[in-house]
Amino acid sequence: MSKADEPSGGIRLLVDIGPLLVFFAVNFLAEGPAKVFIATGAFMAAMLAAMVFTQIRYGRISPLLLFSGVMVLVLGGLTLWLRDDLFIKIKPTIYYLFVAALLAFGLKTGRNFLKMVLGSAYPGLSDTGWTKLTRNWALFFLFMAGLNELVWRTQSFDFWVGFKLWGAIPLTFLFAAANVPMLLRHGLADDKEAAQEPGPVE
Repeated sequence: MSKADEPSGGIRLLVDIGPLLVFFAVNFLAEGPAKVFIATGAFMAAMLAAMVFTQIRYGRISPLLLFSGVMVLVLGGLTLWLRDDLFIKIKPTIYYLFVAALLAFGLKTGRNFLKMVLGSAYPGLSDTGWTKLTRNWALFFLFMAGLNELVWRTQSFDFWVGFKLWGAIPLTFLFAAANVPMLLRHGLADDKEAAQEPGPVE
């Protein structure tokens, strides 16, 4: 696939955040005890639509989107089947832990998976910069896994859904922006956009 066939920043953001927006909107608009399951079903449908769209439009589904999508379908399916919202609430925790472990494993074995996926997004970044960026994201994802556990275990389902939209997403972008000075010190070309997240927000 040529670079021209890669999704633009706006399309990538829509694909990553769109299903979450659907989840939030349906949960907000639905009423009654079944709204958790209605919102989960809508979330599953929106995630499936995002994957189908990227496959048809760009000929591929990014590994992180595919992993996130499969998790939404499997854990969302268990939520609907067992009528238990636990499964959809622990989905972000599993996602964050998996990505953190993958990044840490890559660093340990001398394979920087973040660089493999986002190399073109950070032109000029030195190997030291990539190592620090990967380490920072791995630690951030560990933090987010713990935070997700804290929120869903201590707050209502509605609060948790709102946190995913108004808490997790801003935190991710703020963390990405906080890395920019370090990236510039390690060779990142300053005429490119540096604060680009490594994958879908969970």
